[in-house]
Amino acid sequence: MSYIIQGETGEWEVVIGLEVHAQVISKSKLFSGAATDFGSEPNTQVSFIDAGMPGMLPVINEVCVEQAVRTGLGLKAQINKTSVFARKNYFYADLPQGYQISQYDQPIVGEGTIILDMPDGSTREVGIERLHLEQDAGKSMHDQHPTKSYIDLNRSGVALMEIVSKPDMRSPEEAGAYLKKLRSILRYLGTCDGNMEEGSMRCDCNVSVRKKGETGLRTRCEIKNVNSVRFVMQAIEHEAMRHVEIYESGGDIKQETRLFDPNKGETRSMRSKEQAHDYRYFPDPDLLPLVLEDELIERIKADLPELPDEKKDRFIRDFKLSPYDAGVLVADRATADFFETVASGRDAKMAANWVMGDFFGAMNRLGRSIENPPVTAENLGKLLDLIADNTISGRIAKEVFELMTETGKDPSVIVEEKGLKQVTDTGAIEQACQAVVDANADKVAEYKSGKDKLFGFFVGQVMKNTQGKANPAMVNEILKKLLA
Repeated sequence: MSYIIQGETGEWEVVIGLEVHAQVISKSKLFSGAATDFGSEPNTQVSFIDAGMPGMLPVINEVCVEQAVRTGLGLKAQINKTSVFARKNYFYADLPQGYQISQYDQPIVGEGTIILDMPDGSTREVGIERLHLEQDAGKSMHDQHPTKSYIDLNRSGVALMEIVSKPDMRSPEEAGAYLKKLRSILRYLGTCDGNMEEGSMRCDCNVSVRKKGETGLRTRCEIKNVNSVRFVMQAIEHEAMRHVEIYESGGDIKQETRLFDPNKGETRSMRSKEQAHDYRYFPDPDLLPLVLEDELIERIKADLPELPDEKKDRFIRDFKLSPYDAGVLVADRATADFFETVASGRDAKMAANWVMGDFFGAMNRLGRSIENPPVTAENLGKLLDLIADNTISGRIAKEVFELMTETGKDPSVIVEEKGLKQVTDTGAIEQACQAVVDANADKVAEYKSGKDKLFGFFVGQVMKNTQGKANPAMVNEILKKLLA
């Protein structure tokens, strides 16, 4: 699914690799005991280590290590039993040590794979190059005061997993699908909440272009810290077009770091791109190599949840859902759990239609989340039971569902209170059908002369006269006999 740009000199394709910084879910930071709560008052979650005080020694957070291993296993990646923390030297006003503790040539996780689910139903494999642990920097704010910059060190030292893809993506859509799938896997695993708005998942996009049919890679530019899937796709599209325009006008691309301006929908230069040697990496003398035991890896592997790809396969196999429906329902773990509760012992296709249709619609309309649903899974299941046993019709069920979202009541209570039970008494339905036929002799004559489409008129009149309570299948059957 290549994104091809038609230039004056021929066709160009875009080559994309993503570096995702995912904040590890842990109560304390990577090398200190300071808290990691989002939204705390500035500079209230800072230990002496985070503040870079002399003589302070980092101590590795075991939970963060386990979360990295868990993520690696979820990405079907190689777990490296020995990894090394290095110092990456560069100046940041909000990185008090003057260097970042990261991992360089010996990361904790090696190569893995993510399978993308594309909108057209196809799948694509994207390689994972590596996952390494590193500490985050603080936050500089330049818009709080006319002449001063404010610095908040609450994020300084927070554990990040940097997940680096191979340059396997060929369109903004694939990059968007990759981010959504990665976020879904991280949330299933419970290793990162994937909240891009709060900064707990940020993306750097490496973009280059080449002539269609070329095999080598041309000079790339990196777009830093893009914080939404939509902006990532926009940034890639703009940057690819910029590269093509420069090449076609006879220019060359400079390797550099750029920023995306979502208001203008364009990227702008930030700094020339550093090479690895510019960071002067060397093993951190305060941290021994990290050595993992087989027992730890096996324990984490045994505790992995059913992940989106496996769950999707099971939904297709056991519930006979289409790949598209299964993909939508498993994208979020809480949604998948909700659907399974609704579908348990019932018609799974009907359950999927109600969850993805009326239920999703109500959530969007009311601004509710799956964690705080407008209708519980148990009550939605009960509503489907009322349809299945002919207590109510599908049309009445829509009305009952709306009342459920307003009141939170059990559907059977609403049906009883509102007198919405479906009429299944053959005599009563025959009487209603006969009344409509008798009242519309002209239409009966037209129907018998060949205007078959008038049948819908008769059904509509009967349903109207019975306030939608007559069983539609019985109405159809009886009217066919009467009109014959």
